[in-house]
Amino acid sequence: MLAISALAVPHLHALVAGGIGAEGAAEVRAGERNDGQDLGLRVFVEKGGCAGLQYGMKVDAAKEGDLVSERDGAKVFVDLESAAFLKGAELDYCDDLTGTGFRIVNPNAARSCGCGTSFEPATTEAAGTSAGTRATAGH
Repeated sequence: MLAISALAVPHLHALVAGGIGAEGAAEVRAGERNDGQDLGLRVFVEKGGCAGLQYGMKVDAAKEGDLVSERDGAKVFVDLESAAFLKGAELDYCDDLTGTGFRIVNPNAARSCGCGTSFEPATTEAAGTSAGTRATAGH
C-alpha cells in the first residue's frame, strides 16, 4: 500500500482543508470537523506520459473498493488497479530545486522521465531489486 511520509502530512491536511481557513484546517487535523465527507488525496496511475504510465492526484472522497492509507488524520485513497503499481511506494512532499509538491517514491518504477510525472514499471523480476525512482505529480 502507499505509505505517507511525515513531511507530506501537513501539506495533505492543508490541501484537503482547502478554503476552510486555518481554524477549520486545525479542526480537520484534530478529527473534529468532517463536513460529511471522507476527503483525502486520490493517487492513481493511468496510461500516458513519456515513459508509458503517469501518476495523477486529486482531492476526492473515498469510494467503495478503495485502499486507504492514513497517517495522523491525513488520508490517501488508491483504486485497486493503481494499487499494483504503487505497492511499497511512498507519498512524500519536497521543496527543493527540482520543484515543490507531492512526489511518489516508487520501488516498482524502473525509470521515470525527465518531466517527473511519468514512469516505466519494472518487470516482475526487476521489481524486487529496483531501488525505485522519484516522480513528481502535477508540477
